[in-house]
Amino acid sequence: MAKLRKGILGGISGKIGPVVGATWKNVTYVRQHPKKKGKKRPRTAAQLANQKKFTFIQQWLVPFYPYITVGFAKLAIDQIEVNAAFSANYKTAFSGVWPDIIVDHSKILISVGDLKGLHYVEIQRIAAVKLELNWERSAVRNVSFDDQLMLVVYCPELKMTDGFIGGVKRNALKCSFDFDEQMAEHAVEVYLSVTSSDRKEIAESIYLGRLEP
Repeated sequence: MAKLRKGILGGISGKIGPVVGATWKNVTYVRQHPKKKGKKRPRTAAQLANQKKFTFIQQWLVPFYPYITVGFAKLAIDQIEVNAAFSANYKTAFSGVWPDIIVDHSKILISVGDLKGLHYVEIQRIAAVKLELNWERSAVRNVSFDDQLMLVVYCPELKMTDGFIGGVKRNALKCSFDFDEQMAEHAVEVYLSVTSSDRKEIAESIYLGRLEP
């Protein structure tokens, strides 16, 4: 954009060839005339279906945001954690064509990292909204007793999660968790990961299974 303090022969107003002149607050300007936008081609059925799938996955991940922000912090390079989680799950956990999208809960990842996870984890639903975890002491080197659990309980019917990050250490070898009472009469999918106390390291999450009410 060029500024004309006194104008060309008294200033320009309106279109002249490829340029447009205008005056704003007693200052005369000239700018390129905007090009006409061509008509947008209508999207194909496949493009629309793919867009719907993207939207579906983005919305599906929303309840997991509090855990994804920790679980994908290390992987999120030049992008936000949610986008990193989207990329990690898009091709493996979601299949089919909109509107028949299939979610494989066993392949969902809520964290990705190199930290060693827990060994031989057992889980059971001991009450309507209470689960219990047990695991064995790890013989793997370079793990810290200060490493902490990240547990996520997801209810597909209600599209909601409950869980915790931290508070239970690797060397505890067991824990119990009372989750949201709204899930009492519903099946839940359970995911587990381990993070360092400073949140700089994290393990790849594991799927602990579906617990029926």
